[in-house]
Amino acid sequence: MIRCIDPIYTNSRKMDTIDKKTHVIFIPYPAQSHVKAMLKLAELLHRKGLQITFVNTEYIHKRLLDSAGRNFFVNGLPDFRFETIPDGIPRSSEDDEGLELILHSVETKLLAPFLELLAKLPTPPTCIISDGFVSVFTVDAAEKLGIPIMLYWTFSACGFMGLYQVQSLINKGLSPLQDESYLTNGFLETIIDWIPGMKGIRLRDLPTNAWTTDHNDKLFKFTVEVTKNSDKVSNIIIHTFDALEDNIVNALSCMFPRHVYTIGPVQLLLDQTLGEKPHAEISNINGYSLRREEPECFQWLQSKEPNSVIYVNFGSLVAMSLAQLIEIGWGLVSSNHYFLWIIRSNLVVGDESTILPLELEEQMKKRGFIARWCSQEKVLNHSSIGGFLTHCGWGFYH
Repeated sequence: MIRCIDPIYTNSRKMDTIDKKTHVIFIPYPAQSHVKAMLKLAELLHRKGLQITFVNTEYIHKRLLDSAGRNFFVNGLPDFRFETIPDGIPRSSEDDEGLELILHSVETKLLAPFLELLAKLPTPPTCIISDGFVSVFTVDAAEKLGIPIMLYWTFSACGFMGLYQVQSLINKGLSPLQDESYLTNGFLETIIDWIPGMKGIRLRDLPTNAWTTDHNDKLFKFTVEVTKNSDKVSNIIIHTFDALEDNIVNALSCMFPRHVYTIGPVQLLLDQTLGEKPHAEISNINGYSLRREEPECFQWLQSKEPNSVIYVNFGSLVAMSLAQLIEIGWGLVSSNHYFLWIIRSNLVVGDESTILPLELEEQMKKRGFIARWCSQEKVLNHSSIGGFLTHCGWGFYH
């Protein structure tokens, strides 16, 4: 059940807009799962009658257009517009963007073009819903504009709590680790008994950001900075639901007493709204992927019995060695089950080739289907799928 997001309506009756609608600005961190989660929440609120402007970087916008086609943003979406800002990162391919370059861009290059864009919009914004990972500039932007801002953490409540507590780990001398020996000498088994709602948690159970041995690690410092920005806003949104993480949601509600909103699972809410209005009146975003989806896999799935196929997908960022890829391949072949395996272009780390041994390829052809990307929601909803092998990223089913 989605909770009413009150701040979106703050001062809305005072807005002298063309259509008198509340105008919400969405801005995600420029990565697949973040864009997908925020795009679905934006679509859901649009279906509830809000005016939406969704702001991507120019690079992310181009990838969405390339993957879904030029009509992606215009079919049946009144009062839902897309805008772009430059990120200042030079690239030669979709896989050619280092994490540090993205973090530097978010920290130093997005505030000015974001403010410039908002100043040119025909309808003044009522509220910003910002990905928590771009709060390093959106909180400042909201303050300069004098409008409310909400931070949307697009993953679990326990994930957010773990990241938020990294500063406490630093204060207690538990992070960063002194050296790499601490990864194997039992130190990660240290019980962390002071995090609200996470009784009996170990250091190794917290996000791996806390395990770094580099005191100057860019992601480590960035994570501490952005999670602490939650202290600067009155409202945060988490993509979870109360029954799933009740203890941690209650703990966060005490830590952030104004408002903590749990709004997941968004896909289920979108599915439910399909029956609320005639289809023609409902916005319909036909894809959320930065990679081109390959529909041929559905023809293959149609030929399989119900609950007979293992779906294998390790997300948009996880990378592995060629040896690990081959090991998983032999495991799938040895299972004697049909399998649909997503092997994206940059799944294998570094410069290693993804060429598999000929014997393994021949065995895989007998029971498997390999694709570079797919519509995950449609695959998971397909009757032939009986199991899901995944890295357990929170974005697996927004």
